Amino acid sequence: MKRAGLLMERIAAPDNLRQSFLQAARGKRSSAEVRAFAADLDGKLARMGQELLAGEFPVGAYRRFKVFEPKERIIHAASFPVRVMHHAVMNLCEPVLERAAIFDSYACRKGKGRLAAVHRARIFVDHHEWFLKMDIRKYFDSIPHETLFNLLECRFKDRQLLMLFRRIVGSYESSPRRGLPIGSLTSQHLANYYLSPLDRFIKETLRQPAYVRYMDDFVVWCRDVQVLRDCMKRIQDFLHERLKLTLKEHSQLNRTRHGMDFLGCRLFPGRTALNRRSRRRYARKMTALGRQLKNGEISERRFQEQATSLTAFVMNADSEGFRRSVLRRERTAANGLQPGEPRRQLEQQRQQLPVGQSQQQRPRQPQQQPGLPPGPSSTPALEGAGADPVAARSADHPGNRR
Repeated sequence: MKRAGLLMERIAAPDNLRQSFLQAARGKRSSAEVRAFAADLDGKLARMGQELLAGEFPVGAYRRFKVFEPKERIIHAASFPVRVMHHAVMNLCEPVLERAAIFDSYACRKGKGRLAAVHRARIFVDHHEWFLKMDIRKYFDSIPHETLFNLLECRFKDRQLLMLFRRIVGSYESSPRRGLPIGSLTSQHLANYYLSPLDRFIKETLRQPAYVRYMDDFVVWCRDVQVLRDCMKRIQDFLHERLKLTLKEHSQLNRTRHGMDFLGCRLFPGRTALNRRSRRRYARKMTALGRQLKNGEISERRFQEQATSLTAFVMNADSEGFRRSVLRRERTAANGLQPGEPRRQLEQQRQQLPVGQSQQQRPRQPQQQPGLPPGPSSTPALEGAGADPVAARSADHPGNRR
């Protein structure tokens, strides 16, 4: 295999560093850290390029905090200059790592992602009787540094770049010489790349075509249950001997008709439902959003954006009835978030006029022309009948502009 070289100079080039700053600053321009960096942008980028080429750019010094969705995890957030450096490295290295990936690997890849993985899994569920679902115990914290470096040396021959990777990876340890920090851009790509030998083993050695992996969650489908039992033993041995990893104790081997949890969904032949955790999360967060809107803690625009994000996560499942039941139960109303119908707006204005105001000053109702059916009745957005938050987008919202 041909290895990539002479990448470090391109990583440290001014154009790449400036592009990396824009990527790292996206959505964070108001933070003090970003403003301080942007105040002397040219100077800081020039020093960053010099330090990268000299092997002296500082890495590490993570800020730690906990998140609880979808489960409790400790996030290690790098400082803003280090995040710029991560983007600069991956702008050049991501295409090289991409060449090691198979089609059915879906994490941290352009044009892939969670929804594509669920869609692909649905195809296999519909055509196979049995599935074997596995994941790796404490994956990010278990990745051995030396084995990762050996794999990187198979793809890169630039010694400066390999030394930078060693410093980045070595800046964090969950146990001696093991672990990648969750929350780092380089960690996501390196962790996804680390399992590429497993992908090749399952597809090429075990010859299992029905296979999908999203980071450390992976599934094999087959019509013969004994084949899957043999696969599980050989995969377990491969992970232990080649990648120094351990499967979780309770792998799932079952019939597809009984359903399979995968990336927040529960997949059955012919349909996709939300799993129990996703239903609880959606209901809890929509309830909290409705309460914050009612108490004036968030604006209608902010409510719309967050509700749209929540609903986008569950839209790929057959969940319309569930979403409507949540909205009906919580009585969440977001009036004004979608373009109102003129008839309803005029009626509201008419009711709000003072009692003594003349009829001529009141807005007139549009008259129905003979032979035409009456116009559609209006329904407030997100009321008990349950229009989705996705449908409640404002006409001037940036996401709706074409």
